[in-house]
Amino acid sequence: MSDVTLETDVNNGEELKNAAAEFEPVCVDVPRIYDSCGAKDCLRDLTVFYTEQNRELIDKATSVRVNKISVITATVDVDSVAFHRGYYAVDIIYYFNVCCEVYSGATNIPTSVNGLATTTKRVVLYGSDACVKVFSSDTEAEIDTSELDCCNGYPVTMPRATVQISSPMALSSSLSPVTAPVILPYVPENVTEFFGGDLVAPEAQKVLVTIGVFTIAQLSRNVQLMIPSYDFCVPRKECDNRTDDPCEAFSKIDFPADSFFPPSSIDGDSDAAPFDCHCR
Repeated sequence: MSDVTLETDVNNGEELKNAAAEFEPVCVDVPRIYDSCGAKDCLRDLTVFYTEQNRELIDKATSVRVNKISVITATVDVDSVAFHRGYYAVDIIYYFNVCCEVYSGATNIPTSVNGLATTTKRVVLYGSDACVKVFSSDTEAEIDTSELDCCNGYPVTMPRATVQISSPMALSSSLSPVTAPVILPYVPENVTEFFGGDLVAPEAQKVLVTIGVFTIAQLSRNVQLMIPSYDFCVPRKECDNRTDDPCEAFSKIDFPADSFFPPSSIDGDSDAAPFDCHCR
């Protein structure tokens, strides 16, 4: 059966052809990505920190099972790399919320507790050079106290670092006796408020989790680019506030063939992995 071309597609194609002949060049200020990298990290045996009350449950636990892990927040800092002009080190600290089911010998009913796992990561990316001071009417003016570096005594303007992280995957969890003092890392105030109290280091035994994450880090700067402008993005249809009939909405869902006929492992294998796994 031949493909059926919708009338709207034909009209839109003709409009684009006509607009291509009469576009207007415009200048826009947009962030340009100078460098980026992706990572597939296996964060092995991260210590989970709890509040004082939850730590007592962990000390009496016989086993634990991780239910869910989510990202609370992350801090991102950028610093120039010595002797490598245009390159910058991006230091990232991730704060994970680890939800565990804690089992004790007295009862078979588990208790759900939340704890904090944290890890650091550093990547080096190219961010180019920019020796200008940027001020804007929509931001509060700040006094720049950075040291003079290059470009005739002007301070180097740091690029903007952006980090994207996927939903963490809980790979394993275990209980381990504390044989040496565990140092509690620095915890931001908003993370402390998330758990409803101060976190403490484990005493008798500790929970260790292994987490798998995918991340993308990038450095960008705002630049002015000349692009062709064809037209304003005027809406092509009217807003519809009708509520679809439940059966009609269900009829629009494709049949889940993969659920009834799972694909073979051969179809899902790929020789080319997008990122390497850096197990720690």
